[in-house]
Amino acid sequence: MSLTPVQADTEAWRAMAWRAGVCLAAGIGGWALRHSWPTGSGACYGVAYVSGGWDLARSVGRDLRALRFDTEFLMLLVAAGAVVIGAWAEGALLLVLFASSAAMEEYAAGRTRREIGALLKGAPKVARRLVDGREVEVTVQSLEPHQMVRVTANEQVPVDLEITRGESACDESMLTGEADPVSKHPGDTALAGTLNLWGVLEGQVLRGAGDSALQRIIRLIHEAGNQRAPIQRFTDRFGTRYTALVVGGCIAWFFISWRLLEHPPWVGSGETRSAFYRAMTLLVVLSPCALVLSVPSAILSAIACGARHGVLFRGGAAVETLAEVSVVAMDKTGTLTEGALHLDGMDLLQGTENEARRAAASLARLSNHPVSRAIARELRRGGVEPEPVDDAETVPAQGIRGRWRGQPAALGSRAWMEANGVSSALLGSVPELTGGGSVSWLCAPGILARLRLRDQLRPVARQLVDRLRSAGLRTVMLTGDHDGAARLMGEGAGVDEVRSGLRPEDKVAAVRELRGGGVRVAMIGDGVNDAPVLAAADVGLAMGARGSDAALEVADIVLMNDRLENVVFARDLSRRARSIIRQNLILSLGTMAGMAVLSLSAATLPLSLGVAAHEGSTVIVVLNSLRLLWPPRGGRRKDEG
Repeated sequence: MSLTPVQADTEAWRAMAWRAGVCLAAGIGGWALRHSWPTGSGACYGVAYVSGGWDLARSVGRDLRALRFDTEFLMLLVAAGAVVIGAWAEGALLLVLFASSAAMEEYAAGRTRREIGALLKGAPKVARRLVDGREVEVTVQSLEPHQMVRVTANEQVPVDLEITRGESACDESMLTGEADPVSKHPGDTALAGTLNLWGVLEGQVLRGAGDSALQRIIRLIHEAGNQRAPIQRFTDRFGTRYTALVVGGCIAWFFISWRLLEHPPWVGSGETRSAFYRAMTLLVVLSPCALVLSVPSAILSAIACGARHGVLFRGGAAVETLAEVSVVAMDKTGTLTEGALHLDGMDLLQGTENEARRAAASLARLSNHPVSRAIARELRRGGVEPEPVDDAETVPAQGIRGRWRGQPAALGSRAWMEANGVSSALLGSVPELTGGGSVSWLCAPGILARLRLRDQLRPVARQLVDRLRSAGLRTVMLTGDHDGAARLMGEGAGVDEVRSGLRPEDKVAAVRELRGGGVRVAMIGDGVNDAPVLAAADVGLAMGARGSDAALEVADIVLMNDRLENVVFARDLSRRARSIIRQNLILSLGTMAGMAVLSLSAATLPLSLGVAAHEGSTVIVVLNSLRLLWPPRGGRRKDEG
């Protein structure tokens, strides 16, 4: 029977831990029997070397076949050298600690993979498709856009849906990390993989299973694991060339100890260690295992923690750079605002409001124009039931018309109403809108009305800006909207600066200006027109659920399910990761430098102490990085770094 990836991860690190345990027990047995039973002692040491060196030898064998000489090759040389000089106990200690640290590293990597793999846990394989009112069970992969799907209580949403019927609440914690259920009504979006908690929902498929928000997140996570941070690229250099340098240096130290310092070449006498022993000690302390692990272990832990809490870092560079940002620029529509028009009110010139709402709902549901879709969604939420419309016709850039209750009716622009005989004086009797927004005119039998629609500021926008400012960050809004609407939203959000009327190239120029003098700039956006400025910023953050494919492709960080408040959590996590990386580098470099100085001093450094310091620092580095998997208590508000 084949193992699942999670089971394979668990089996791998447990097997390595068992071999490390056998190595420790056999090594202790060999040391205890070294005087009373030399044969038994040798047998115990043999078991210790086989069990402790098993994974090391396999890894070195793979490297040698690829003509690579990595740091593990140095460890194998030391273990073999310990046998040559009769330092069986020191060699066994090296293998115990190396096997333990390797098991710990495997556990850390497996823990990270499990955190990411949890996003796919229990993902639905079948869906309830509605065909002519009948429910047909189909595979999720076969669903296509515009098909209708039903989701019952306690069932996962199979693909991204626009809800057309029913009310419920969804548990979105697997995507966003938020425990509170999110209410769902007609017109809302239900994301693939989220759990429908109580009601029955029916909705239209927005995109195929392979392009759902969940699948995009999984793909981006896998890409993130292959991208290197600048510091990580620095530590990756400690490979073949460094290994050759260390081996050459140790050979030189052997001859210096033998010829110049007059140590015995192979076998020591009394308190005097051999030149070979001193060379092996230097080889141990110069092996940069802890240094090589110090950055990737922290980066992978941060990526896993972010994915679990609704933030997707697309590589180590994003984790490292976000901590250095001092200016946060953001788009207005879909970022600071909800990005969806809401019915702000109705100016009634003729007829009753109830009849006007019913006529507007009947016409708007037949059009795909964003304003018409917003009207249909808002009126449907208000409980307005649409009526049949005959001979419906959509006129591009004008509106929609048809026969409602057997008579002509139209919904669209003011110019179109005037072209169809409605008095311009009558249309002009209502005051012009101020502060931005959209309008749509309704003309039906006995009805004439203007519908006002406006985007709304996100409820968390002001809180986010206040928290960014309290963290010492400057906030700038970059928008293509006209100055009045931009200033209104900017003041509501409390941003430090508003720049309006910007085309995509103007936003890029603005970000380049903000970056002057070495200032690090983050940009938050969601639309196709935001893709160039996201790429131009030091760190680009895209809204994950509503964001366009172009924005998601160029962004360094994706905020799953459009949780704007996750910007602060992402920055806090980035600062914690940077702090832990620095701790790891100081520990690993300090240990290497200190032990190297001691091994080159007049006093001979015991091989056992060099082994303990080297492998101990590796274990500590991995454990320190694992702290990033769990945010600090009160985690989304703590600023550390």
